[in-house]
Amino acid sequence: MHEQYPRPQLVRPQWQDLCGPWRFAFDDADAGRGAGWATSPEPFDRTITVPYPYESELSGIGDPSPRPVVWYRREAELAAPGPGQRLLLHFGAVDHTAQVWVNGVHLGGHEGGHTPFSFDVTDALVAGPTQVVVVRAEDHADDVTQPRGKQDWLDEPHGIFYKRTTGIWQPVWAETVPELYVAELHWAPDLPGAAVTCEAALSRRPERPVRLRVRLRLGEEELAEHTVRVRDTHTRVEVAIPAARHDMHHGRLLWSPERPTLIDADVELLDEDGASVDAVGSYFGLRSVGVEDGRFLLNGQPRFLRLALEQGYWPRSHLAAPDAAALRREAELIKELGFTGIRIHQKVEDPRFLAWCDRIGLLVWDEMPSAFEFAPRTVERIVREWMEVVRRDRSHPCVVTWVPMNESWGVWHLADVAEQRHLPTALYHLTKSLDGTRPVISNDGWEITETDIWGVHDYAPHGKSLRERYDGPDAVARVLDDRRPGRKKVVLGDPVVRGLPVVLTEFGGLSYAPAAGEKWFGYGTVGSAEELAERLRGLVDAVLDNPELAGFCYTQLTDTEQERNGLLTEDREPKLPVEVIREILTRPARAVPPEEVDANRRRAGH
Repeated sequence: MHEQYPRPQLVRPQWQDLCGPWRFAFDDADAGRGAGWATSPEPFDRTITVPYPYESELSGIGDPSPRPVVWYRREAELAAPGPGQRLLLHFGAVDHTAQVWVNGVHLGGHEGGHTPFSFDVTDALVAGPTQVVVVRAEDHADDVTQPRGKQDWLDEPHGIFYKRTTGIWQPVWAETVPELYVAELHWAPDLPGAAVTCEAALSRRPERPVRLRVRLRLGEEELAEHTVRVRDTHTRVEVAIPAARHDMHHGRLLWSPERPTLIDADVELLDEDGASVDAVGSYFGLRSVGVEDGRFLLNGQPRFLRLALEQGYWPRSHLAAPDAAALRREAELIKELGFTGIRIHQKVEDPRFLAWCDRIGLLVWDEMPSAFEFAPRTVERIVREWMEVVRRDRSHPCVVTWVPMNESWGVWHLADVAEQRHLPTALYHLTKSLDGTRPVISNDGWEITETDIWGVHDYAPHGKSLRERYDGPDAVARVLDDRRPGRKKVVLGDPVVRGLPVVLTEFGGLSYAPAAGEKWFGYGTVGSAEELAERLRGLVDAVLDNPELAGFCYTQLTDTEQERNGLLTEDREPKLPVEVIREILTRPARAVPPEEVDANRRRAGH
């Protein structure tokens, strides 16, 4: 894996990183739209380091004030495409609305601050190596119909909301491709069928039929090769994996946190004469996820979930990671602490981070950033961008659950307004139609309409409260039916579906006592490391000792701005010795006893 490469599951060798210094300008009056800023260098009076948002320190600007329109300009030395080639310009994410020009030619735009987009810039290139790329980004801090997650709409961060991320915040890069190329790849493993479905999208419909060849490898071992004739833009290929049919040995092929086996895929487009037209590298994990009898299942076996709430926020760069190495280290730290997964909260994370979760074995819950006002415009924006999120991430084996909404954010009156209830329900069914292989929670935390997992947020300050509240199946049923561990009823609708896993998807939230006058937010305070360890153990033990609970998600991994309830500081320093945290988190759970875990591992060949 190339740590810098921005798109880990569709890799080509010819690409060019365009991050680094760009010229930059604020445009509070939106004068550039009609004044030709796309073609003039004069307005660009600052330098910014891409991909860091201008509000952040690492951008080189560090201006926290809301600026509705910003512009970027770079004179880039781009490698000219050869005969029969095209040059693509890719953006990982630009918050919130982007327009792009190359050499004064408007290429198009994209709305949605968390998902990627690309343009073919070939026809806009000029003679010579230097090409001028200009980007206009629009992001109104007070527009709460746009999905914004934890980005504050007020001038200063408050409560659980943080400094904003405006404009380019994920990598910008260029790539040379042939005229007909593989534009998208998706993988859907079929564990019982010992196969994987490869969905490929070409850049256009071929003028003459071509062939798509898929080769699967495990290290040096060749697992499968399959070639099909392609006549259209989209094709689906089911590739049998004979080695996965041997039930006594197929465990070595399975992906899990203990053994995160990845199967490499070489995908090649061939013309009628067998000559290579395009070739890309990819990978997938052979695994299944599901729910049954109140448990979360991985590869058909019960698994107790030990998750951390991951805000993915960095003090010097906000939603953008400081560098590619930081993404890798974040994943490694999560595993070192004893967690087996994370719930990425109110953010669409960099694909390179998901790739590390794939490689080291972390389970990921993928969540859509929320909007905060219910309106038809909100619905359109959420649905469009969420579909792009699912499309981008559904081939990652680490992603095991979809969470399109959180705590009724943006649908504040679900219990009383039918139109608002329809949105999380529709998102549940939309997500299931896009990807039927993973559990979906319509609205995690409370006021859940449709779900495969009951995700409950309960910030009880002590383990004793959790033990009493979830003491037996009848008590858990009362929590779901009528008690309110959060501010609102857990389940909307009648009857409550029995037999689904119940997971405390937010709990804990312990903070050190803040210094006098310091802004902070937490769900309970402790005054020392010893007290933190004691309270953390009490809360986690209460969940681990309860056979009715299928897992937990601790709030939270790191301190973030004024929200000082992380197990790590904002600089990723542990507040307790790592071995202490790990010992607390990894004790066997009654819901999945150790003898069952051992039997499952032996059955899987671990």
